[in-house]
Amino acid sequence: MSIENCGCNLIHEDIVKKVKKYMPREEKLYDLAEFFKVFGDTTRIKIICALFVSEMCVCDIAVLLGMSHSAVSHQLRVLKQARLVKYRKEGKLVYYSLDDEHIKQIFDTGLTHINHK
Repeated sequence: MSIENCGCNLIHEDIVKKVKKYMPREEKLYDLAEFFKVFGDTTRIKIICALFVSEMCVCDIAVLLGMSHSAVSHQLRVLKQARLVKYRKEGKLVYYSLDDEHIKQIFDTGLTHINHK
């Protein structure tokens, strides 16, 4: 697949200035890129899918995904740092759930895009 080039050296300064005004700050774009990197792992996507249905403990997620507790814990730590999941304690048990409704919206938007033809 080739990328089309306009074949000119003309700079449309008015368009560049207009777009530049609406570009988020560099730090925000970096944070956004880091946020989307979290979605770049199939295991984390599976955990997010599972948590759409119900809050779950590490043991349940490990059985569901056929993984070790430590592997699941590592992925949950990444999701927690990105503020995609939260947890609550009930005695010695720790239950994980999605942090807020935005996560489902982001996930559903991505899935809609993938399914669009």
